[in-house]
Order: sequence, then C-alpha cells, then structure tokens
Amino acid sequence: MCGGVKMTANELIGLIPQHIFRELGAETKVDHQVKKLTGEIMFKLILFSMLNSSRMSLRVMEALLQSSKFKVFCNHQQYIPPSRYNSIRDRICTINADYFEQLFKTIFSIYHKQLNQQKVLAKADSTYVSLSAKLLTIGMHNGPSEEKHQVKYSVVLQGSLPASVKVFTEDKYISESIALAELIDGASCLKEEVVVFDRGLQTRDAFDQFTGDEKLFIGRSKTQIHYQQQQLNELIKDKPADATLTITSDSQGYLFNEKQQRTKHLYRVIRGVLDHNGEEICFITNIMDEGAYLIAAWYKQRWEIELFFKFLKQHLSASHLVNRTLNGIKVMIYMTMITAVLVLAYKKINKIKGFKIAKLRFEIELEDDLIKTIVRLCGGNPDNANHLFSSA
Repeated sequence: MCGGVKMTANELIGLIPQHIFRELGAETKVDHQVKKLTGEIMFKLILFSMLNSSRMSLRVMEALLQSSKFKVFCNHQQYIPPSRYNSIRDRICTINADYFEQLFKTIFSIYHKQLNQQKVLAKADSTYVSLSAKLLTIGMHNGPSEEKHQVKYSVVLQGSLPASVKVFTEDKYISESIALAELIDGASCLKEEVVVFDRGLQTRDAFDQFTGDEKLFIGRSKTQIHYQQQQLNELIKDKPADATLTITSDSQGYLFNEKQQRTKHLYRVIRGVLDHNGEEICFITNIMDEGAYLIAAWYKQRWEIELFFKFLKQHLSASHLVNRTLNGIKVMIYMTMITAVLVLAYKKINKIKGFKIAKLRFEIELEDDLIKTIVRLCGGNPDNANHLFSSA
C-alpha cells in the first residue's frame, strides 16, 4: 500500500488513467450522436457533485457544471457548454449504463491493487431504497404496503472496497437466495477468495455452483439442517482469547435441498454457542482446512458491510434517487460505488478512522488543489499562501 506513504485526494484521483475514458467511450459508444454532455463529462460531473453536496440533485449538478472549480476539475482548457437540469436528467436516463459499469470495474481494480488487498475476505449483502409508488413506477414490493416501491442493491465488499454491485427491481429478487447467488456467481473477482454472507442465502444449488467455480464461502444456517454426516472433525481444545462463542461440533457431509436431492460436494457444518446469551449458531462452509474458530472469526467480519451500507446512505446519498428510471438508477449506483472506492481508498491509505471525516478531508484537499490551480491560471503563486491550505 504505497509503502505506507500518505496520498492526497488529487494524487488518488490521478491514478485513474485519462485514456480509459476514451477507450471505454469508444467501446460502449456512449457518445454516439452526443455533442455536449459526453460520457467523460457526465462521469466527472456526477463524481464532483457527490463529493461537493450532502444531498445530490439535478439542480445541484446544473449549478456545479458551470462553476470554476468544476471546469478546473474537468480540464480547464476544455469548453463545457451550459446545460439545464432537465438536459442532465435526460442524459442520465439514456446514457449507456455499461460505460459506468466498466469504469467502476476498472477503477476498483486500480485501487484494489494500490491497497495491496489481494487475498482478502469478501462480504456480500443487500440493502433497499424505498420510494412512493407515485414517484417510482418500477421496483419490488417487499411488505404488505403497495404504496412503496423498492430498489435492491446487492454488493460484494472485497477487503475495504466495493468490488461488485447489482441492481434488482423484480419481486423474485426479494429472496437473498436468488439475489446474492446471482451476485456472487457473476463476481469473477471471487475465484479462490473467501466470501461471507448471512443466512438469507440458503440454496444448495448455489453452494454447489460456488464450489465448482472455486469460490470459497462461509454462510449461516438454521440450526435444524438436513445433513448426511460423513466425518466428525476433532474439536480444538484451546479456545482463542478473543472468541465470542464456543464451538460445540465440527463435521463434514452432504446437504440436501428442498427436493431432498443431495449436494454434489461435501460441506462443513460448524455449530457453536454464543457466550453472551447461550444462543446456538450454525455455519456452513466449503473451507475444509482452516480451524473452526477462524471460520467463526471470519464470519464475524461480515458486519463491515453493514457499516459500508450506512456510509453509502448517510454520506453518499444512496437513499436519494436522483433519477427514477432503471438506466438512471444503474448509472447513479455505479457512480456511488466509484465515489466510495475513492473515499475508502483515501481513508485506508491515510489511516483515517471515521467515514465522515475521511470524506470531509478528501473534499477539502481536492478543493484546495483546485483553488491553487485557479491561482496559477491567474498568474499568482499559491505557495505564498500555503498557511491557508489544509496540511492534514
């Protein structure tokens, strides 16, 4: 991770090579018959708006588009024609979302490597965004009320960074066994990696698919499980000092699905009792060669994705739908994930504890650099006022 050297916000953003906008733009034809709001400008406008506003809106983007700071951020030598908020809205509705998906994957790869987070634990989970059915015509009904429509975001968090995301609006994806199975199945970055998920995902066919694809997993299960035991593993006598449960059994065998069909692969069933309340807990995994207490400790790290979702909703406005078309929702969630990658990489590299402070310092450093550039363009020397700029 950069040899322990801190990096500024501007240095981090500078790791994104300029040529990827041109190459992905040509590949996805994002700018076909478009003269004003190009894919690159839309990328930078949405990113800049997410970093500079606590509540994203089309009018915020309209105002920032013509600000001096955004023009410097985008490229001060490039002319940016003015556009009204309704033009920005229409562009988000129709712009090729594949362009932003490919940018997200590319940018994740850059910062994942920068943080040196190969062979790290991954966490998979989902969160919902709800809106009145009068405002959001697409979406699923998750509950008795027909007055709300919901959009589901399912995310793989690999190490510190979001690595994969899917947007679901159909009712069948209310089931985590369908949504998370599809997410993990499509995440090529998880091959030979360990991913943890909650007990919402129980499908035995999915477990066999993961195992066949060399994706290691740890999940929760109901304590009453249909299971054909093949081998009983010896329990570890020395319980780790930091363990919060006591392992009571550790075995290997075959699972059965709802049709009473046996799984193709062997799985490990680990049972334990939570120390603070005596509740029984059961894990299922295809990891056969690690200690039971280590498996339990890895599962406990799943809580990190809950903190990640809280960060998205509180600090990146993920609960506020700027656009309510499926294409627009996808564009905005990919941009939210890209912004999260930047802020979380900055947080990790600079060893900042809180999400809120990391985002704030990122914004301040970026603004300071933009001001310095404007001063230089005016013929001044920002070094004469170094005491005014952030030195954190």
